[in-house]
Amino acid sequence: MNLKHLLAKATPLRSGDVLAGIAAENEEERVLAQMALAEVPLTRFLEEFVIPYETDEVTRLIIDTHDKEAFAPIKGFSVGEFRDWLLTDEVDTEILAQITDGITPEMAAAVSKLMRVQDLILVAAKCSVVTRFRNTIGLPGTFSVRLQPNHPTDDLKGIAASTLDGLCYGCGDAVIGINPATDNVDNINRMLDLLNSIIQTNGIPTQSCVLTHVTTTMEAIRQGAPVDLCFQSIAGSEKANASFGVNLSLLQEAYEATLSLNRGSIGNNVMYFETGQGSALSANCHHGVDQQTLEARAYAVAKKFKPLLVNTVVGFIGPEYLYNGKQIQRAGLEDHFCGKLLGVPMGVDVCYTNHAEADQDDMDVLLTLLGTAGCNFIMGVPGADDIMLNYQSTSFHDAAYIRKLLDLKPAPEFETWLEKLAIHDNGRLLPIEKTNRLLALTGE
Repeated sequence: MNLKHLLAKATPLRSGDVLAGIAAENEEERVLAQMALAEVPLTRFLEEFVIPYETDEVTRLIIDTHDKEAFAPIKGFSVGEFRDWLLTDEVDTEILAQITDGITPEMAAAVSKLMRVQDLILVAAKCSVVTRFRNTIGLPGTFSVRLQPNHPTDDLKGIAASTLDGLCYGCGDAVIGINPATDNVDNINRMLDLLNSIIQTNGIPTQSCVLTHVTTTMEAIRQGAPVDLCFQSIAGSEKANASFGVNLSLLQEAYEATLSLNRGSIGNNVMYFETGQGSALSANCHHGVDQQTLEARAYAVAKKFKPLLVNTVVGFIGPEYLYNGKQIQRAGLEDHFCGKLLGVPMGVDVCYTNHAEADQDDMDVLLTLLGTAGCNFIMGVPGADDIMLNYQSTSFHDAAYIRKLLDLKPAPEFETWLEKLAIHDNGRLLPIEKTNRLLALTGE
C-alpha cells in the first residue's frame, strides 16, 4: 500500500475521509493500517510524496526546505519508534526545537495517527513556539486570546463595544481581529482605522487585524492604512491554495509589503494564518489525501512566512468533515500537536457549527485539554456566539476560566497594561465595576 492510502486508512474516524471514500472500512482495517504505519521508516517520507513534487508547490516547499542536519537524530526511526521517542522524558523542549526543521508535515501527521489523546497533549506541552510583534506570545505559563468583535453589518460602534467588553475581560493580547461582513478596501480601512485608534489612544500593547484577502490588505497598505498583521486562509495543496486565490509567490509579496511598514515594537512576526481540516476536500483539491495530513501540510506554508499566529478553525467547516464533538476534539488536539511539532505558533478556534453533533460542553472539554497542552491562544467571542459568521466558539469568560484553572497569564506586556488599568491584579480579573480605569477612559 502506498503512503497516501496508508495514512488515510490509519486515520482515526472522521466524516470527511468517509465522504472522500478514503477512510478505513472498519476499526479492524484502521488498526491494521496503524500497525503497518508504525513500521514505516521516517526516511520513506523523503522519497515518496502524497502529492507529486512536479505538480505541487507545497510538496516542493516541504522537500526543498527539509533540514538534513536537524533530521539526523531521528533519521533511523520508524514512525512507531518516533512516537515512543517523543514520549520519553529525555526529549524536552530544547531537543524538540533542534529537530523541528527535520520533521516534514507528513511525518508529524503519521506519528499523530498512532497517538492517544494523552500522547498528543504530553508532547505538544513540551513544544514551545514564541512570537513577537507588540507583545510576546507563547511563553511558558501564558495563554493568549484573539479578541474577535465581529458584527453582521460591520457597524463601528458595535465593533468598539465588543472590543471594550473583551478588553475588560483581559482578552486581546493575541490580536484584536475582525472578520469583515463586507470585503472591500474602503470598509477594511474604516475598521483598521478604528482598531488602530483604540490601540494607540489607550496604549494597548497588542496588534490588530482585519481578516480580509491578502490582495485587499496589500491595497490597504498602498493606500496608507494602519496594517499591523496580514491575514490569509491557507491549505495543504497548491490547488487548494489556488481556490483561496493565493500561491506562495503572492503570500511572499504580502509578507514583504506588511513587513515594510515596520509597525511592530518588539518583533516582526507580521502574518496571521487560519487553516482547518476539510478545506481542501471541500474545494475538491485533496488529491485523495486524508484531511489531517493535508492540514499538517498547511503548516509548512505558514512556517515559511514566520507568522505571529496560526490557528486551526477546527469545527467551522461543518459535520461533513468533523461530524461530532468527539471528532472535533481529536482534530483540534492533532492540529495543535502537529503545528507545534513543526515549529508553528498554534492556536485553536475551539468551535462548531449549529448543525454538528456537538455542543458547548464538548468545547469546554477541548478548551481544557488545549490549555494543558500549551496552546498559544484561542478566540474570545462575545457570549461565544459569533453573530456574523453564525458559529459557536469560545467566550471572554471561557478565557478567564482556563487562565484561572491552570494559573496561566496573558502575554507579559499585555498583563502589565491590564494591571495598570486595574483590569487585572496579580493575574486575576478584578470586579469590573470597582476599579476598571479603561471604562473611565471611555466615559462608560
